[in-house]
Amino acid sequence: MMKEKQNAIDRRNFLKTVGAAGLGSVLASTQAVAQEKTQKAKLPQVPKRKFGKMGVELPCLALGTMFNLVDNQLILRSTLKYGANYWDTSHNYAGGNSELGIGKYLSKNPEVRKNLFLVSKASRARTVEEIEERLQLSLKRMNTNYIDLYYAPHGASDPSQFTNDLKRWAESAKKRKLIKYFGFSTHQNMAQCLSAAAKLGWFDAIMTSYNFRLMQEPEMQAAIDACHKAKIAVVAMKTTGKTTISRFRLDIETQKDKKLVEHFLERGFSREQAAIKLVLDDKRISCACVGMESVAVLIANVAAVLDKTKLTRADKDIFKDYAASTCNGYCAGCSDICNAALPDNKYVSNIMRYLMYHNSYGDTDRAKELFAQIPGSVRSKLLSTDYSIAEARCPQRMPIAKLIAEAVSKLT
Repeated sequence: MMKEKQNAIDRRNFLKTVGAAGLGSVLASTQAVAQEKTQKAKLPQVPKRKFGKMGVELPCLALGTMFNLVDNQLILRSTLKYGANYWDTSHNYAGGNSELGIGKYLSKNPEVRKNLFLVSKASRARTVEEIEERLQLSLKRMNTNYIDLYYAPHGASDPSQFTNDLKRWAESAKKRKLIKYFGFSTHQNMAQCLSAAAKLGWFDAIMTSYNFRLMQEPEMQAAIDACHKAKIAVVAMKTTGKTTISRFRLDIETQKDKKLVEHFLERGFSREQAAIKLVLDDKRISCACVGMESVAVLIANVAAVLDKTKLTRADKDIFKDYAASTCNGYCAGCSDICNAALPDNKYVSNIMRYLMYHNSYGDTDRAKELFAQIPGSVRSKLLSTDYSIAEARCPQRMPIAKLIAEAVSKLT
């Protein structure tokens, strides 16, 4: 009994250590020892799950790479040590330097490719011709003859995008052995897109926003269930449910954050570790794709998925309560509502996401880059637009006008 208790304490201390802000210094002080041990014994491996109807098993934790991999080869090498050989990139990530970084790594380590599950996306492609162009460039950048899973559209927001032309292109790309599997990503109108895909039956996988906030929505639960029954692999992104509003700006939000963080630290997890565990507690989810720019974050997330502790009803309830009490700071991606209220501005949901990148992720450069891609005719009218109807219809009760003004101030 004493040994069991000691193991629990050791686990808690380890998870707290790797989940804390001081990970960099902890790792630096133990790097030499870790490298020596790695040479002698294989590190614990990320658990695997069945991936839809594809007949393959893949790690339940994927590396999201929305950053410059040309200058960060260490994270690629480190993921492989833990069996996290699922790399997710895109045509436009880091201005192309994400794919180029993978290409750099594979050119030096060609033997890795056969054991790697490589995913990319046709960013901003609107036609099958543009999708083909994106794919060919991605293949060239990454020094590979094929991509395991290819997403197009990247950021689907309407089932009307799932055309017969797209289906025929996907079939052609598979026959030409340029891709093995095909799907799409979505962070707007997710439930509608997932439900439509489940009925169509020709998608292999879908990458969707999914976290402790979105799992409270009945429509989203029904859509996830439909995809699971259709044997479509569902990959969760935006798993930590971070808000558009900066967590340090409002006293009430800070207090609610404090309650959540303290609860899970007492349980032995960081907030982020607990959020990932909650997503993967849903066995319909094949994988959680998480941005991991440092080895410190990688180790923290690996620790979370390796840990066998089950989340309790109390753990899930505190997430549910937190989601309800902070919903006015989180855009749930229901862009169809905003678009109907603002027919001359179809970018409100996008702007909320870009502001989230800036405020919660600290990814200022990416946020500004994406904001700059909004047509100038729309950006010039953002501050003079009346958002009252959109605010009245918003299920999350978000202060849209205030947040748009903040975005204009921070992202221009």
